[in-house]
Order: sequence, then C-alpha cells, then structure tokens
Amino acid sequence: MEELTISEQEIVNAICLEFSQKHRTNPENVEVELMYDDAEGFSAEVVINGRTHRLTSFDMIQAIRFWIGEVLNEDPLAAGIQLVLNEQEGILANIR
Repeated sequence: MEELTISEQEIVNAICLEFSQKHRTNPENVEVELMYDDAEGFSAEVVINGRTHRLTSFDMIQAIRFWIGEVLNEDPLAAGIQLVLNEQEGILANIR
C-alpha cells in the first residue's frame, strides 16, 4: 500500500462506517467527535441511538483498518497507521 494521509473527516467517516456496521444502522445515525488531550492522547466520543461510547486511539485505528478494507479495498492488516495532530488540519492518520 502506498503512503496516504487521511483527513479528520475521513477518520470520522471511518468510525461512522464501522459503528453503523456493528450496530446495524445507517452511518448518518452515528455522531462522532474526535479529541486530543496531552495526558490521554487521541480519543473519540461516539453517539449512536442515544448511547455514548468512548473510543481510545486503538479503537480509532481499528475503525480506520475497517475503512481501509471496505473503502480502499486494501489489506487492512498490512497498513501501518499513526494518528497525528496537525495545528491547521486537526487529527490526521498517516498510513504506510
């Protein structure tokens, strides 16, 4: 897989896609807020069907792996994924 950087919106889309699959609903029914904290690192808050879920960076990377397989049709396990914070663009994922 060639190197790729995915945007904050694409990370949100990946989480929406994975959660909609797990909870058997439409991706539009999933709300996601990405967060970064110096002490805890990357995380996300997901609201689906009125319930709130807290995702760790590991969970976020798993959702990106799901997205790689479903959207890019690439081997998700072969991808090295690193979450990064960019002051202008927000949270990004570098994929190698």
